[in-house]
Amino acid sequence: MSSGQTHPGPYPLDDRLVRRLVDGQFPQWAGLPVERFPSGGTVNAMYRLGDAMVVRLPLIEGGVEDVTTEREWLPRLSPLLPAAVPEVLGAGAPAEGYPWPWSVYRWLPGEIPEAGALTDPVRLATDLAGFVAAMRSVTLPGAPQAYRGGPLATLDQATRAALDELRGLPEEGVDCDALAAVWQDALRAPAPEGPPVWLHADLMPGNLLVAGGRLSAVIDFGCMGVGDAACDLFPAWNLLPAAAREVFREVLGVDDATWRRGRGRTLSQALIALPYYRKTNPAMAGNARHVIRAVLAETRR
Repeated sequence: MSSGQTHPGPYPLDDRLVRRLVDGQFPQWAGLPVERFPSGGTVNAMYRLGDAMVVRLPLIEGGVEDVTTEREWLPRLSPLLPAAVPEVLGAGAPAEGYPWPWSVYRWLPGEIPEAGALTDPVRLATDLAGFVAAMRSVTLPGAPQAYRGGPLATLDQATRAALDELRGLPEEGVDCDALAAVWQDALRAPAPEGPPVWLHADLMPGNLLVAGGRLSAVIDFGCMGVGDAACDLFPAWNLLPAAAREVFREVLGVDDATWRRGRGRTLSQALIALPYYRKTNPAMAGNARHVIRAVLAETRR
C-alpha cells in the first residue's frame, strides 16, 4: 500500500481469463488446473497453476512496475540471498483484454507466519536478520530506488492525517496521542549515515514463508531497491514478539537512530492501513492493529 494513496478498483480477474492467458501464451502449460490463491495483497493477484507454479497478475496499474522490477532483478539477487525467492518461469504479455504484463513463477512451498502463533520466534528472528543483512550487503550496480526508503518526513502528512482519522474511530480504541509521540520521536531521529542500502522494502508477514518455524522464502520484491536501512525492520513490530524482536535487533546490530526510524516507518504504514482497510481487508487491518499494540507496548516499557 502506498502511503496516503488509495487504490482504484481492481481489474476483474477470474479463473477463465487467467486460463485463456496461459493457454494462449504458454501452450506447454495448457490444461493445467488454474485456481485463485487467497491472499490479503491489494496490488497483485495469484493463481495456482498446476502443483508447481503460480501466476501473478497486477490488479491495478500500479502493480505493473512490480512485474518488470522482479523480472530484471530477481535472477541477480537470488544467488546472493539465504532464503528462496520467486523464480520467473514465464513472462506474460497483455492479451484477452487484460492490459498489463504478468508472470509465471515456480511455486514456493511454506506457510505465511502469523503474529502471536510463531512456533520458534527466536530462530525466525535470526533468519530474518540474516536475510536483511544479506540484502544490505548486495552491491549490484544500477539499483532502483526502493518504493519506500526516502526521508521519513515525506510520510509526515499522510501519517498525521491517518491519526486524525483514527481519532474519529473511537471503536478502534487507539491511543492517538501516544502514537503521535512515537511518530514525533521517529522524525527527530538522526538521518541515515552513509550510502543507501539494498532493501526488500515490504517485509510484511504475507510476503514471508516459513517451514518448521524457519524462514524458507521471501516473496513479492516489487518494492525492492536502495534506501534507508530502517525500511527493512518491519518484522520487528509486524510479526515478532518482544524477546525475538530484541534478538532481531541484536543480530543485525541496529543502532538507536535506525531503530527509531524503523519503528516510525512501521507505525506509519499501520496507521495509514487501519482506517483504509478496516472494513475491506481483514488481514491488512489485523496486522495494522498488531503493529500499533506492539509499538505502544515497546515504548511504554
